[in-house]
Amino acid sequence: MNNKKIVEIFSKSLGISEEIICDSLEYNSIPEWDSIAHMTLISELEDGFDIMLDTDDIIEMSSVSKAKDILGKHNISF
Repeated sequence: MNNKKIVEIFSKSLGISEEIICDSLEYNSIPEWDSIAHMTLISELEDGFDIMLDTDDIIEMSSVSKAKDILGKHNISF
């Protein structure tokens, strides 16, 4: 369920199709994932999973895979 949820959040936040979201998708690898969209993504992840990310995690979130690792620190499994 959480895998579907993170895909939905990435899709909504970045305005991209769910089909292109995979673990290897990286920040700035597509035009839609820029610094502005990154902050929207962070907000949506925090709201969607009811967590608060710290600054280091926000900066380190450079891919879908890394986002899953960071969310794992909050006991969210995929």
